[in-house]
Amino acid sequence: MKYGIYFAYWEKQWGADQKKYIEKVKSLGFDTLEISCALLKNISKTELDDLKSEAKAQGVTLTAGYGPSASENLASADENVAKNAINFYTDILKQLEYLDIHTIGGGIYSYWPVDYSKPIDKAGDWARSVKNVRTVAKIAGECGVDYCLEVLNRFEGYILNTAKEAVQFVEEVDVPAAKVMLDTFHMNIEEDSMIDAILTAGDKLGHFHVGENNRRVPGKGTMPWAEIGHALRRVGYDKNIVMEPFVLMGGEVGNDIKIWRNLCPDESKLDQDAKNSVAYLRHVFSGPYSDYSL
Repeated sequence: MKYGIYFAYWEKQWGADQKKYIEKVKSLGFDTLEISCALLKNISKTELDDLKSEAKAQGVTLTAGYGPSASENLASADENVAKNAINFYTDILKQLEYLDIHTIGGGIYSYWPVDYSKPIDKAGDWARSVKNVRTVAKIAGECGVDYCLEVLNRFEGYILNTAKEAVQFVEEVDVPAAKVMLDTFHMNIEEDSMIDAILTAGDKLGHFHVGENNRRVPGKGTMPWAEIGHALRRVGYDKNIVMEPFVLMGGEVGNDIKIWRNLCPDESKLDQDAKNSVAYLRHVFSGPYSDYSL
């Protein structure tokens, strides 16, 4: 497994300069940096080349995450919106292929954050999303990208809330590039058993996010990391483990993630916390389960 972290741990804006974090994560002991596709919406060829070159120079793998806007909703009943979403992902996937990025994950079958002031048609949106994800996932496969559908908690999404639902969805899409994505923060809210959720995803698991129950870095909350690591090994998961901690108030990131209290009183400790956390995860996830059982 490779261990990574999402750039937004340090940032308050989704479209911030992310290239500068490649060297940082390498120095902190990570293998992977996850960037936001928001960065790729208005990026020049020169900037793409610089991002690709920096990752190669540092020996860092890049993955991509995204929370689509309402205008990029593959589940939309508005045919113009769905068409726009397909065109958007087609362009993004071609950029990911150029950047040698082989994983995109997120609520990339719907939109985020969901506007719950509007009526919810889960059955209808599910069917439309399956149809349109099938189209996009075929393009992803041609680009060598795993299209990973993130299971979200009920407050952020409604189509996929559990691993069981995600497996069913992926089976209906029936395209090899379409994968399940799990995130421990969301699993902690929705799943009866986090371990069973991982086992349910099995070989369909294409991407895995980690974060504490309070969205801090692993090791600063109550998650059963030893059991989680054991379950990942049981299903033979050998891809990226990406931390997605959110601790900073303010800006687009803090507002969208709903960080209403300061989870990092001393920002000078951000780097050290990340460094300690990735070392902790490597240790716990690689050792015999019995050594770390609670």
